[in-house]
Amino acid sequence: MNRPDTSPCASAHPFRSLDLGKFFISFYRGDVLDMLGKFNRGCADVIVTSPPYNIGTKYRSYSDTLPRSRYIEWMENVSLALRDVLSDGGSFFLNMGCRPRDQLLPMEIALSIGKHYRLQNTIHWIKSVTVEKFDSSGTLISIDTTGHVKPVSSSRYLYDQHEYIFHFTKKGDVKLDKQSIGVPFKDKSNIRRWKGNQRDIRDRGNVWYIPYETIQNSRQRPHPATFPRRLPEFCIRLHGLEKTELVLDPFNGIGNSALACASLQKSFAGIDMDSHYLEYSFNRVLSLLRKDRSVQDTAQ
Repeated sequence: MNRPDTSPCASAHPFRSLDLGKFFISFYRGDVLDMLGKFNRGCADVIVTSPPYNIGTKYRSYSDTLPRSRYIEWMENVSLALRDVLSDGGSFFLNMGCRPRDQLLPMEIALSIGKHYRLQNTIHWIKSVTVEKFDSSGTLISIDTTGHVKPVSSSRYLYDQHEYIFHFTKKGDVKLDKQSIGVPFKDKSNIRRWKGNQRDIRDRGNVWYIPYETIQNSRQRPHPATFPRRLPEFCIRLHGLEKTELVLDPFNGIGNSALACASLQKSFAGIDMDSHYLEYSFNRVLSLLRKDRSVQDTAQ
């Protein structure tokens, strides 16, 4: 049951909600612009989402085929509504992809949204990567490919192995917890040599390798366009767990952002127009809580 004193959306009841004591997970059904107009101003510390890319993806309840100019205008309107909901020191992480034949679209979306925000970081989400290793003489000794490739049936375009994550803030001055998603130093002498560093961990940078989980059949992916759970978890950690009370995903899908929040014990609100996806998200969170005793115990 949702707690009225902590609800981010006082004028609408959630479709499904879990009150876990220290945090809550709530799902709202409706059109994104209509629902955002009902949310409290400044209630979200982190917004992390992946909207429809307007590439003809076959969703259950949405037509992903708007005229290009109308889609850009719609995305700008969504970003304006999100700006009202975002706290002054909040972070808005927008995952965008595109068709191979329209590779400027994510940049045009970023430029449109950038009229109302500051683009603080541009992150490249890498889904698959090939690493070549050479010996001291420069001879190639191995080639290793990891991750999942999205094939492109064309002689003109390369395989699509990355997407963008645009990190917007209101003023461009949000301090980040970069070491929360940091990586160990390859050369340990850098631990002492790098100014201000006191332990074996450094900034991960703006290239994130996050592969999809391997699935055996389409039933294991009931939504046609998702990002891995680790992606929103990285975004939330990067913004800073201590200053994050509520995370919002206005294009909830099957709830990977909700799963990330449940594991991090952070309150979450998700919006989607499809009740099937919201029900599926709710059941996934329930399943996670049943499996993860650490979340259950601390939520009491």
